[in-house]
Formats: sequence, C-alpha cells, structure tokens
Amino acid sequence: MKPYEFKVDFSPIVQLVKDTIIPPMYKVRQQFDTPRLKDPITRLEKELTEKRKILKSLMGKKICIAVGSRGISNIFNITSRIVKTIRDYGGDPFIIPAMGSHGGATPEGQKSVLAELGITEEKIGAPIISNLEVVFLGDTNEGIPVYTSKDALNADAVIIINRVKLHTSFRGDIESGLIKMTVIGLGKQKGADLCHKMGFYRFAERLKKMARIVISHVPIVLGIAILENAYDEIAELRVLTPDEFFTEEPKLLQMAKSWMPKILLNDLDVLVVDELGKNISGDGMDPNVTGRFASKYAKGDLKVDRIVVLRLTEHTDGNANGIGMADITTLKVLEKTDFTKGYINSITAAIPPTVRLPMVMPNDCCAIKAAIKTANNLDYTGEHSRIVRIKNTMQLENIYVSEALLQEVKNHPKLEVLAGPFFWEFDKMGQCLTWW
Repeated sequence: MKPYEFKVDFSPIVQLVKDTIIPPMYKVRQQFDTPRLKDPITRLEKELTEKRKILKSLMGKKICIAVGSRGISNIFNITSRIVKTIRDYGGDPFIIPAMGSHGGATPEGQKSVLAELGITEEKIGAPIISNLEVVFLGDTNEGIPVYTSKDALNADAVIIINRVKLHTSFRGDIESGLIKMTVIGLGKQKGADLCHKMGFYRFAERLKKMARIVISHVPIVLGIAILENAYDEIAELRVLTPDEFFTEEPKLLQMAKSWMPKILLNDLDVLVVDELGKNISGDGMDPNVTGRFASKYAKGDLKVDRIVVLRLTEHTDGNANGIGMADITTLKVLEKTDFTKGYINSITAAIPPTVRLPMVMPNDCCAIKAAIKTANNLDYTGEHSRIVRIKNTMQLENIYVSEALLQEVKNHPKLEVLAGPFFWEFDKMGQCLTWW
C-alpha cells in the first residue's frame, strides 16, 4: 500500500497564533474522599473462601480465566492468586484475553496486551490461549446475534475478571463490568462488532439479555468485580456468582460512580491533556472526565470549549482511539498514530467519531496557543483564559490551572494551591518541557 503524506504549510498558521499569550499556571492538589483496600489480595482470598463450595467443584477440571485489556490496579497479583487458588483446589487453569478489537484484533496482539499488564505464561504460571474463534449461541428476542469464545465455551468452568465503572458511551444500571465482559469480552472481535452495531440505545438492557444467553451456554462460575477509587487504587473487591452479576453489579456501579475522579472546576476555555492512550481509557481519554462523548447516549458534567492533546502514551503503541474528541493535537501525535489500530477499534465499536482527526499543529506551543485563540470568549489576548492542564484522565490528584481560575481554587474546600506561578517553557522545537 502506498504511503500517505500529511500536506500542510505551517508557516502562515504559526503566524496566526504567535501573539497569543499562554498565561502562567499554578499547581493544584485535588482532594477526593474515597476508600481504599489496604490489602486487596487478603480481601480476594476472603471472598474466594466464601465461594469454596464452587471452588471445590473445580477439582480435575480445565478452568478458563478471562482477563481484559484494562490496566486495572493489581491485576497481575489478582490473576496470579486466582491461578494459585484453582491449583490449590485441584483445578487446571488457563487464561484467555477477553477482548474485542484490542491488540489490533489479532491473537498475537491480544497476548501482547496481556504481557503489557505483566501477565505472561512464565510469570503467571498458566498457559495463555489467545484465539479469536467464536461460536454462535443464538439470537435475542430482538434478533441480536450472540457469540462467545470457543475456548471459554469448551472449558469446564470460567472465571471472569473485570473492573466495574462508568462506561464511556452509554448509561444504565450496569455499564462496564462483569456483564459487559460476559458479552463483549468473551464475544471477542466478532461478538463485540455485532454487539456494538446495534448502537447504544437501551444498551444496558440489551447487554443483560445477551449475558443471560451466554451464561446459559458458557460454564461461568465466578466473576471478580474490582472497584477503584479516584487514585487508581482498589477500593472494593467482590467475588460474585453469575446470578449475583445482575443483582450486585448495579449496586457496585453506584459505588464506583461516587468514587470516580474528576476535575473539580468547570466552564473551562481550554483543557490541555498531556497524554492519550488505550492504557488510560478505552477511549484514550475518559469522556467521563473530559465531558466529551462520542455517543449521544452518555453525558458528563464538565463544560470545556477546547481540548488539546499533546502526545500518545508509549503503552498505546500508536492506537490513538479517542483523538477525535480533541479539537487540536500535535504533529508528534499524528506521526506516532497507527491508524489501522484506531480504525479497527472504531469500526468494532461502531463509533467513527473517536478516530476523527483534529486540527494538527506543528508543536505543543502552537497547539496550546491555537486552542486558546479559538476558544469562544472575550479574552482576545489569551492571558485571562480559564485553562486546566492534566497529565491524563487517570491521574487527577495534581493538576495545573491558569491565573483566571486561581480565586475559584482558593474558595474550593477540596482544592489546594501547591506552587506557582509557573511560566510555560518550550524547547527550541516548541515542545513543552513538562512539569510532572
């Protein structure tokens, strides 16, 4: 396939934004009142002990452990302990990647995603079977086809591991969690593709119907539900039976929602997001934080006029899914982007806006200035712009705010000014010299 070039003369564009002022910033700590499990593995062991009748039934059986693509806190230790527990009860564990289009929707790519989480056969002590082959289970009453992993279907028992949290594209009594993993994670690329094709209208209700079909065929015995606090620490952990997925997960989702981190300021002119990546959020940057959603079936509280993304994380390996929710980005992001991976995500999720290309600027300085200059307000120089800068949408304890927000910060009981003012510094290429 022939190479494609991005053709633009940046010279006149740089001239348009060069006089825009980027105001000095202040480092601010956001305080979140959230619980934390001191010893998640001890909690896991206690929860597993309460299900020992089920665990005893696993003796001599092949047990499939379904692990997703998210960078869940302590995911390696949790998975490792489940492997050990199964062996202690006489079972024979193996792991499968429970993913849709992640890892480029290839067996090798999905195994690589697990390896990035530290989960390899050598470290975890169990085989990893990465296979996209699925089996058709039947249709819902609406005619939605349901598929599941052949490896999970052929196992003697299945244990699912997933984090319970708000979804980025729909709202309901269940969102991201064990039920979604049962349908979309076990459905692999084909199942995820067909599931998302129906759109996000009544998605929670439809997921539950599809999950019941999966559970009626696949021998799922347990689900490990993990909840994280605003600092990406495990706040709660529950081991549930399939029946409990439907009764307990809605309660866990409400807990997760109350603990979710957010930007404690609002009505922003510009949000500067230092990095975007699949290891941060399925959408690259969590729309529950940025307030920008690709789906009309989800919404958030933050109001921001312009979002600028400066770079991709190393772990995202070129997958810039979610960049379409930014207004402005950098040439550095464009050069690092593997459009194949992002397009596979977008087509599988049936949400094309996530991979739309924003305005591309030659460097960080011009990108930030362009965001300030195009923000719709009466600040014609930029010096009074309401700007927040974050490292990414997972790490929100420390943020930077512009002088225009300083008084609001001082008046907020959960915000504390740590240092400043800091004046933006750029190298000779216009790239930001970061403060993190």
